[in-house]
Amino acid sequence: MRSTSRKSNTHVIRNTIFEYIKENLRSYLILIIIFFIGLLLGVVFINNINEVQSKQISEYISNFINSVKENYQISTNSLLITSIINNLCIAILLWFLGSTVIGVPLIYLVIGYKGYCIGYTIAAVTATLGTGKSIAFIFATMLLQNIIYIPTIITLAVSGIKLYRLIMEDRRKENIKVQILKHTIFSVLMLILLLFSSVIETYISGNLSQIILKYC
Repeated sequence: MRSTSRKSNTHVIRNTIFEYIKENLRSYLILIIIFFIGLLLGVVFINNINEVQSKQISEYISNFINSVKENYQISTNSLLITSIINNLCIAILLWFLGSTVIGVPLIYLVIGYKGYCIGYTIAAVTATLGTGKSIAFIFATMLLQNIIYIPTIITLAVSGIKLYRLIMEDRRKENIKVQILKHTIFSVLMLILLLFSSVIETYISGNLSQIILKYC
């Protein structure tokens, strides 16, 4: 009975997720495109910086890797707290922007900026280490948590856009309160996923970086 119940619950959750994505497919596609435009701009920026800036970035990355090779102990508590604060800030920002009509256009800017930061980092690492070693670096320090982080912030952004659309369709005060409450509850659920990505970043990516980066 328990096994059947679990399968049924899993099926319901899966269907709910698919339905949500289907209902908001246009918003997802737009945000994903904006994210990749930001990522591309980050790569283009790194490829067009001057020699002095390129040298500074390379030195920063090399110093970081050397510190890991020298058995520098990363404080897991500090890393976890920093990651949680950063993820909490992005969740609150996207919730706030999604809860205000004038803030919705800024959601696109936030997602584009996040793409830019990731593209910038990937391009900087690749320029410093080369393709082979950069793959190891990115896998160790960025990949695992971003598998959760990126879809979650995009889904948070979609929730804000959906809220805006629903309010525009029905501007009654009661409806606005209900929709903002739904958006808030949904944002809290997404925040839980972001906090989970913080745990992965700290305890899995952090340990992986200490192992893999010694060979970079």
